[in-house]
Amino acid sequence: MSDVTVSPEAFLAMGREVLASQPFSQLIGAELAALSPGHCELQVPITESVKQQFGFVHGGVLSYAADNALTYAGGTALRVPVVTSEFKINYLRPAIGERLIARAEAVHTGKSQAVCRCDVFVVKDGEEKLCAVAQGTIAALPASPS
Repeated sequence: MSDVTVSPEAFLAMGREVLASQPFSQLIGAELAALSPGHCELQVPITESVKQQFGFVHGGVLSYAADNALTYAGGTALRVPVVTSEFKINYLRPAIGERLIARAEAVHTGKSQAVCRCDVFVVKDGEEKLCAVAQGTIAALPASPS
C-alpha cells in the first residue's frame, strides 16, 4: 500500500483480495467485514470443521483469527507489506456459537513495525461475548533488492 488515498470501499476490496489469496482463510470461510488504516474486523463462521473434541472452536482457529486481524491492522497502519513478528493470545472462555469476530487495532506505529491488539468475540444468539485477547508486533517486510 502506498500513501495514495483510496476510498474506504476500495481499501476493503484490496484487503478482501489479499484474504482470497490465502488458502487456509478460504478453507475456513474467513470474511473481512471491515478494514481501515490501523483497524480490522475479521469474521469466521463456526462450523463443525473448526471445532475441537469438546465442541468449541479450536484454539488454533482463534489464534488464526487474532493473528490475521492483527496483521491487517498493522499492515494498513504501516501501509507496506508486512508479516507478524510475534503475538500472544489469552483464551478467556470456550468459543461456542455461530461466528467469531476478531477486531484489531494498531496501538503504536513506528517506521518498521506496529504494535496491535485484538479482541476475539464469539456470537451466540445475537450476543457477542469476549473469548480471547491478543497482542502482536507486525513488522514491515524488507524492501526487495533490485
